[in-house]
Amino acid sequence: MTDQSNTPQSQTYSPSAEVVKNAHIDAARYEEMYAASVADPEAFWAEHGKRIDWIKPFSTVQNTDFTLGKVDIKWFEDGTLNVAANCVDRHLETRGDQTAIIWEPDDPKDDAKHI
Repeated sequence: MTDQSNTPQSQTYSPSAEVVKNAHIDAARYEEMYAASVADPEAFWAEHGKRIDWIKPFSTVQNTDFTLGKVDIKWFEDGTLNVAANCVDRHLETRGDQTAIIWEPDDPKDDAKHI
């Protein structure tokens, strides 16, 4: 995990039992995935990049430069995708009757809109 010793607050908050019950992965799987992402980030993100639909598949996972004053970070830069197709369209068949977007108004007196 991250080193929080230099942060103003090092307090952590455990998830509720309901959040844990409804999570897609358990703590052991999370730790396994985290370890894989640190050990070989290129392979980890290449594998997870395949979980979305690409119009033109990527061949480069990451292109990063952390030079002070010239930080440049690019992910999957040579791939092309359609965000709407990945976020909404591909889920319509199995989840078309569920809320996709919740719009919260600035004024708390106004109702939220579920789209």
